[in-house]
Amino acid sequence: MIRINPHYQKLQANYLFADIARRVALFQQAHPQQSLIRLGIGDVTQPLPAACIAALHHATDEMANAASFRGYGPEQGYDFLRQAIAAHDFRARGAQVDADEVFVSDGAKSDTGNIQEIFAADVRVAIPDPVYPVYVDTNVMAGRTAAADADAGGRSPGFVYLDSTAANGYVPALPSEPVDLIYLCFPNNPTGATATREQLAAWVDYARQNRALILFDAAYEAFIRDPDLPHSIYEIPGAREVAIEFRSFSKTAGFTGLRCAYTVVPKECMAWDADGQRVPLHPLWMRRHTTKFNGVSYPVQRAAEAVYSVEGQQQVRALIDDYLANARTIRSAFESMGFACTGGENAPYVWIDTQRDAWAFFDLLLNRAGVVCTPGVGFGRCGQQHVRISAFNSAENVAEALQRIRQALQ
Repeated sequence: MIRINPHYQKLQANYLFADIARRVALFQQAHPQQSLIRLGIGDVTQPLPAACIAALHHATDEMANAASFRGYGPEQGYDFLRQAIAAHDFRARGAQVDADEVFVSDGAKSDTGNIQEIFAADVRVAIPDPVYPVYVDTNVMAGRTAAADADAGGRSPGFVYLDSTAANGYVPALPSEPVDLIYLCFPNNPTGATATREQLAAWVDYARQNRALILFDAAYEAFIRDPDLPHSIYEIPGAREVAIEFRSFSKTAGFTGLRCAYTVVPKECMAWDADGQRVPLHPLWMRRHTTKFNGVSYPVQRAAEAVYSVEGQQQVRALIDDYLANARTIRSAFESMGFACTGGENAPYVWIDTQRDAWAFFDLLLNRAGVVCTPGVGFGRCGQQHVRISAFNSAENVAEALQRIRQALQ
C-alpha cells in the first residue's frame, strides 16, 4: 500500500497566494467588466533591463552554433557568473565571499525551502512572525512540528516564533529560549522593515554563542538606499561562521519569469553531528545541490552576468528607483488617510495597520476598488489587521489604485 508523507497533512489548507488567486478569480467571474489593479503578490511588471535582453539573445545565438553550443553546465553555476557575484555583490562592499562559495539556482524560494534538508529533523527552528510562508511550510513538510493550532492563531507547535510588531520596529528580538536554526529576512517580506548593523551583529553574536545557524534571506537588498544599512550579513564580523545567505535576481532585475538566484555557503560555516563533531556545511550543500539540481540554463546565466555590466547596473538601478518611487507614493497616500505604515523606503512593500480584520480589508479593496493587496494574516498571527501593498506596478496604475482606494474608504 502506497502511503503519503503524513507531514503534508499538517499544512494549512490553503497556501496564501493560492487563496488570493481563488478570491480574485471569483470576483472576476462575478464582475467581468471590472478592471483589476494588482498590488498584492510580489511579481514585477516592468520589462527586463536592455543589457540582460542583449546578453540573452547573444547566448541564445551561441546555442545555435556547434562551436559555441553548451549542454549540461556546472550545477553550481558557471564561473563567469559566480565570479561576478562574489566581486560585485560582496567584495565591493568589504564582505569576503569567494566565487566557489556561490551556488547559482533557479530561485531563492527553492533554496530557502531546500536548505533545511541538510539539517537534523529535531533541530529547533526560530521563525519570525509575520514571515514568508515558505520558511514555515517547508519545515512542516519535513516533520519539525505538529499540526497548526487554530487556537494559537494558526501557529505550529514546535517552532519558536519571533514576534515582529510596531513595538519593536518589526525587527524581532533575540529568542528567550534555545534555538538552532534562525530565519531572518531583511529588507523584510512582508513588512518592508530593515535591520541595522547593530541589530544584525546581535544575531550573529547569538548564533556564535549558541552554536546556531542563521538563514539570511536578502532577496530585496538591491532596494536599500540608506548608506548606513548593511546589504549582506557578511558585512558583520563573524557572520561567515554562522550564516548562509540567499539572494535573487527576481526583484533586483525582474527575473521572476526568467529564474535565477544564488545561495552563499561560506567554508567556515559549521554545524555539528550526533557525536558533537564540527561538520562544514559547504560540502553538504554541494552534495545536495549537485544531486538534485542540474543547473540554470546558460543563456539565463549570461543574462544575469549582464546585471553587473556598467549598462546593467545603471538600468537595474533605474528599474528599482521606479518601484521605490511607487512605494513612497503608496506609503504617503495611506499615511495621509490616517493609517500607520512601515516599509516603502528601502523595500518595495508597504505594511499597513488597517485596525480591522486583514481578510475583511482585502475583500473591501477588492470589491469596492478593484485593487488586490495581500492580507497580512497570511504571513502569521502578527499580521492580523495588516495588509501588504506591493510597489510592483506602473506609476499610472499605482495612482489609479490609490484614487480608487480613497473613494472606497470614504
